[in-house]
Amino acid sequence: MTLDPVHFDGIAQLAGRIDHGADERDHRAFAETVWNEFLEPLVRDGRTILEPVGDRTRRFVDCEDVALAERPFPTEHGLDAGTINPTTFKNGLVIDIAQAAMSATPSDLDLHRSRTVVATVHSNDETMTVDETWRKFDEGYSRSRVVKVPPLPRFAEGVVHALALYLAESTHARDHAADVEDLLVLDGPLYPRGLLRWADQHPDLADFLLEDPRPTTVLENYVRLVEEFVDRGVPLVGFVKNPATRVITRTLKEKRDADVATPWANDSAMFTRLLERGDYVPDVDGDRWERDTSALTYTNWFRSRGGVDRPLSAEGDALGVERDRPFEEYEVTFFVVYDPRDDLVYRIEAPYAFTRDPETRERLTLQLLQDVAVAHGPPTIVGKADELARISSSEKRSLRETLETRFETSQDRNYDDHRWSEEFD
Repeated sequence: MTLDPVHFDGIAQLAGRIDHGADERDHRAFAETVWNEFLEPLVRDGRTILEPVGDRTRRFVDCEDVALAERPFPTEHGLDAGTINPTTFKNGLVIDIAQAAMSATPSDLDLHRSRTVVATVHSNDETMTVDETWRKFDEGYSRSRVVKVPPLPRFAEGVVHALALYLAESTHARDHAADVEDLLVLDGPLYPRGLLRWADQHPDLADFLLEDPRPTTVLENYVRLVEEFVDRGVPLVGFVKNPATRVITRTLKEKRDADVATPWANDSAMFTRLLERGDYVPDVDGDRWERDTSALTYTNWFRSRGGVDRPLSAEGDALGVERDRPFEEYEVTFFVVYDPRDDLVYRIEAPYAFTRDPETRERLTLQLLQDVAVAHGPPTIVGKADELARISSSEKRSLRETLETRFETSQDRNYDDHRWSEEFD
């Protein structure tokens, strides 16, 4: 049933009862203050947690011009992993299954065929066992593994999901690292952000990170991946479609010398204000902001040592993972690009080992700007990897039914599971 017009209007009128505080002009002005006074560098508790790599600057480039520019990296590979999402069964098992795939331009059919599949399983029954051996299938093109997660009832779904996803992705990346000739683009952050965030969430998860070898093994895969690519001189980047970091905004809220309350929910909202180009034009209800949609705008690169980026910084402990190169080379650096056509920001991450070199930094910047301009969003190579790795809704349902048969049990469903499955059938 849809809303009657009178009900719609009644709900919309609620907005008139909310004073949203400072107007957009004030927010834009404060964003300029942050840019000019706080980010070179950003300090928290005496620690530098964010600083520019090179000059602090904002630039823009015409969408059509950059799309037609010569590509700095002739070939490109993408990597992604998809899961069936955590599934709980009536026998107490909690399972997620992830498959990772790599894409290439020009296309490589053998590479596209290859998969790394990981199933993670949790049970409160300590007698439950699994065979954790890696096994090959599909005539040797692919391999799979099952991993048992120790009892963590409160976090079972989150843990099985993160371990399956990141283990499949990192293993597949390392297995096919030699296939990448010029540039690898990960669909997501450079390091397993979801796993690194556990240390801040709850003591049980922090203890799990320190005591159980599985999370450390996953993080070690990413560390070794960075080392392999640095040794070969082949850059890799992470393309974050939905950046939700709060390092800058959280730090600003703690600073007593900020004259205006920080209005943004996260760093992406702030960067949107900084990078959006346009002007106020007269309208019947007063001035209206009109966005310029002809050009991509972007920041310089920054070194990030705050939040979940701290463990891989020069002063971080990397959760105990040994690092064979100077620690600063592993640090997360990033730049932000704003696409006015969709009013979206993206964050591109790379190890400092690559971005400390001005020429490599500029080549990476131009390549990713061109990718966004051409694809009108995330790079085509990322979309290609997503297609290869994605498990469709119907496939997820079939896999769950197969698991029900194998385990001689059924999925532990609730009303929402029933409702949404009905809507999507």
